Amino acid sequence: MNAHAAALAGNPRRDPPTSAFAADVLDGLSRQPKQLPPKYFYDATGSELFERITALPEYYPTRTELGILRAHGADIARMLPAHAALIEFGAGATTKARLLLSQSGFDAQSGFDAYVPVDISGEFLAAQARALRADFPGLAVHPVTADFTQPFELPDAVRDKPKVGFFPGSTLGNFEPHEAGAFLRGARAILGPGALMLIGVDLEKSDRVLHAAYNDDAGVTARFNLNLLARINRELGGNFNLAGFIHRAIFNRERHRVEMHLVSREAQTVRVLGKSFSFRAGESIHTENSYKYSLERFAALARSSGWTPQVSWTDDENLFSVHALLAQA
Repeated sequence: MNAHAAALAGNPRRDPPTSAFAADVLDGLSRQPKQLPPKYFYDATGSELFERITALPEYYPTRTELGILRAHGADIARMLPAHAALIEFGAGATTKARLLLSQSGFDAQSGFDAYVPVDISGEFLAAQARALRADFPGLAVHPVTADFTQPFELPDAVRDKPKVGFFPGSTLGNFEPHEAGAFLRGARAILGPGALMLIGVDLEKSDRVLHAAYNDDAGVTARFNLNLLARINRELGGNFNLAGFIHRAIFNRERHRVEMHLVSREAQTVRVLGKSFSFRAGESIHTENSYKYSLERFAALARSSGWTPQVSWTDDENLFSVHALLAQA
């Protein structure tokens, strides 16, 4: 699941039938096997459900990464260049950036004096920027409304500053491996040679822990997954019967990923934007992958994408990791 909901949510308003949402839904439901892009989880209802997921006892990534950042804040601060700009890819609610800024200092010799949150949701981003300026009055905040998975321009005010990229959460795992490499190469091109990158990466672990994290007892993740069908009904005139589908999340160990599916309980036909899609009993819509890495496999990915691993930190149970990378010249 994606810790940068707002960054990939797209426009929260109703999508017209000609929108990318409509095109992606029609294309995905026409495929075999059927699939839907996970970025469409995050309408207003989906974003609220995801926030509830991050607080569940079974869902370890958010609290574990925060614990790593707190435990190693002094180590991170020592790595930072003076008067650096912190560029957060997919800033969302900026919770972890606030922690990093507080621990590392700002408007000081050893810390940041500028913060560039990058997010596709402009209104949400503007509200976060206003709150940050109020809470960190010595910090220059330069929000950039952009899709962080695509090239974007940094503000002129930070072009000549040392740069530190920040990509917390487990969002990298939502990318296919080749897409993860493309993101890392793109981030290096934006930040420039010699830049530092701090990135959160979920680790491989027992099937038991992963099953619990994606199949919580309260059923919040199931509602989060099913809300994608509800969104299609609301915005594209679909007639999905949500009771006719069940949430299923499994760990595919061979491919190092958790897969989320919506499985049809029975043979049925669904209409979306005037088109019919038939389901067999037991047929699924594949809605998300969440890749899990070993420290070694992620380091290899980083090196092949133009970054030199510097140090990695994990929690005591080796559930999650935070890595410091240096952009190769």
